[in-house]
Amino acid sequence: MTEPVSTEPVSTEQPATDGSIVFEVVPLAFPWQTIDPFLFCVHHDDAFPEGRGDLAPVGSLEGRAIGNDFVGIDGWRMYHGSVVPGFPQHPHRGFETVTFVRRGLVDHADSAGATARYGEGDVQWLTAGSGVLHSEMFPLVHEDRPNPTELFQIWLNLPSTNKFAEPAFTILWDDDIPRRTVVDDHGLTTTVTVVAGSFDGATPPSPPPASWGSDPRSDLAIWHLELDAGAEVTLPAAAGPDTVRAMYVYRGAGVEIGGRPVDGSVVVAVDAQRPAGLRAGSERVEVLVLQGRPIGEPVAQYGPFVMNTEAEIREAFADYRATAFGGWPWPADDPTHGHETRFARHPDGREERP
Repeated sequence: MTEPVSTEPVSTEQPATDGSIVFEVVPLAFPWQTIDPFLFCVHHDDAFPEGRGDLAPVGSLEGRAIGNDFVGIDGWRMYHGSVVPGFPQHPHRGFETVTFVRRGLVDHADSAGATARYGEGDVQWLTAGSGVLHSEMFPLVHEDRPNPTELFQIWLNLPSTNKFAEPAFTILWDDDIPRRTVVDDHGLTTTVTVVAGSFDGATPPSPPPASWGSDPRSDLAIWHLELDAGAEVTLPAAAGPDTVRAMYVYRGAGVEIGGRPVDGSVVVAVDAQRPAGLRAGSERVEVLVLQGRPIGEPVAQYGPFVMNTEAEIREAFADYRATAFGGWPWPADDPTHGHETRFARHPDGREERP
């Protein structure tokens, strides 16, 4: 989705001198700062209006930079879309995208001939591997009410052994993604959505086979936490001795982590080898947790390509110019799927629905 901009990674090297589990607290930038094995994370939250029959927003688009609209006029963006908001066809190589859609829908199409409509709690896990073109559009299917859309897109690196894996995607349907409700001693609740890894015995469906998340050494976890005002919850220590963990406090006024108060709209690097106690303040708090064992390889990145060397980046551009990663089989760069319900159609013709 969004093209990354340069941000300093969060530090996980030196623990605080006061014995806190908190290593560093950094205000959220755009995109959010990440730590190896993660490359990029962005939170899209758009108050899209009612849609038209062609899934476009009602009203005029005057004043927007169509094709590159990120300003947020009236609380929403067209992104790179010209009719329907979203991201028309673009290439990737060498990493994965994990798209967790909390509200709204995404229409997927790719150069392998696959299509999907997912959202309302679903996750798409796409291994770009050797190279894929895909589009991600946000269809405004409701003509009688607004179409709010909220999602996270996370870029996860691939080790060098899998950077040329065959592209593949998996849909984790909302009903198959486990959630745990933790009730503290005061009767206040925290809901944990387990996108990757395990939490309190809950394990979601597996990522694609070439994913770093499918490697048992990765200790990968993606958890979304919703804490009631004043609620307390403790996250377990990671399994691996070199696993890293970052917490994105993106909604609410703030939270205590390991007894240390932190404001909202920050990323907090913590010691993953120790349990992490969280306590919300006077407001409900939402936190995204990204955890994993670093891949620990050189990263050469240019836009949509993430490899290990500059020579491999040049090769990626040459391959893309020569082959377009198989070409684009769809009549438009921004295909949408009408008023279909959620589905996934894979290149082999297999179809699935929630």
